[in-house]
Amino acid sequence: MNSVRARILIPVLVLILLGDGLISWLVLRDSHHEIEEVYDAQLAQGARLLQGVLRQRDPGDADWDRLYQAFDQAMSRVGEDGAAHPYETRLTFQVWRTDGQLLVRSTDAPVLNTPPTTLGPHDLMENGNDWCAYMLADMQQGLLIWVGERDDIRQDVIQRIIRHTLWPILIGVPLLALLIWLTIGWGLKPLRAMAQAIRGRNSETLRPLQLEPLPADLEPMQTALNRLLVQVDDLLERERRFIADAAHELRTPLAILRIHAQNAQGAGTEAERREALDFLVNGVDRATRVGSQLLTMARIEPQMNNTVRVRVPLTELVREELAELTPLAMEKGVELVLEGDEECWIETDPIALAIALQNLVTNALNFSPAGSEVRVVVRGTDSGVVQLCVEDAGPGIDEGEIGRLFERFYSRGNANGAGLGLA
Repeated sequence: MNSVRARILIPVLVLILLGDGLISWLVLRDSHHEIEEVYDAQLAQGARLLQGVLRQRDPGDADWDRLYQAFDQAMSRVGEDGAAHPYETRLTFQVWRTDGQLLVRSTDAPVLNTPPTTLGPHDLMENGNDWCAYMLADMQQGLLIWVGERDDIRQDVIQRIIRHTLWPILIGVPLLALLIWLTIGWGLKPLRAMAQAIRGRNSETLRPLQLEPLPADLEPMQTALNRLLVQVDDLLERERRFIADAAHELRTPLAILRIHAQNAQGAGTEAERREALDFLVNGVDRATRVGSQLLTMARIEPQMNNTVRVRVPLTELVREELAELTPLAMEKGVELVLEGDEECWIETDPIALAIALQNLVTNALNFSPAGSEVRVVVRGTDSGVVQLCVEDAGPGIDEGEIGRLFERFYSRGNANGAGLGLA
């Protein structure tokens, strides 16, 4: 069931069929019982009508055969005149005296040697046939009146009634399935429109979805998709910017490396060759720094909007970063000094803070003269603010240049950096 429509339709139809089946079974069970009661009531009514007719006969009339022959013909010719009801059944009757003498029996009635002893509705079997009957005692006339019908005939009528009841249900289920199928398709129309809009997006057109009107159920999906499109657009923009930055900043160092390599090849003396190789090594170092800084920026930028802050001991973090920069400080002839308050804790992104600290201290080392010191101070204030300061003995920064320190590819004067550290 890969189709959403099928995933909805099949369970709904199963539930409808189960519900219809249960309801139909309950209705048919109760209907069967009620129909049986109605036919039993007809037997009782027939017995009482026969009793009423017998009471109206002339007491001196001894022609029982003529009287009961008329009843027998009336009851046995059901349906022959074309005016019978489709649910009408054939009734039979018998009349006994209270002493057990049979007075008359209709043609289709069962042959009973003695009258039944059960008054009211009852069932009996005679000659392999089940009978539904009603026995009425008329003590005024000294008569026992028995009216009955064959159970198979009654059940045939009941089955016809049940079939007529079930036909609308059997016909209605396929029609209902078709209507549900069409309704689900109509309900999924906004989803298809959303899918069509998404298919129209590519790396060049990542504009947000604006589907109106939109069902409330799909609004969270549209919001999530738009957030994803923005993130993908930002990612592609960062990739394009990274490629542009790399091409912009590495073009010149690579060209210079080529020149130094050619100079080393064409050097006339050993001193000239060594000088060219020294320039080549310095150029490689600079290109390495540029590449490292570009990769660092590419790694940090995606985290700027998804910063995870944790509680960290600031002095301990600074101590670990300064330990990594100690070899560079020794190479520069600069002493690294840490003044830290061990009780300073802050909530921050430790990775981003470590990278920022490395860049600050590295810049301080690069611009500090040999024999000086770079001091990193961590202190807390009475107001709860924690300060992190990097102090060096460098030439300082002109006020006019302070606003440009965080621009990409901006470096002061003849600095060897790529201008990416503080950016």
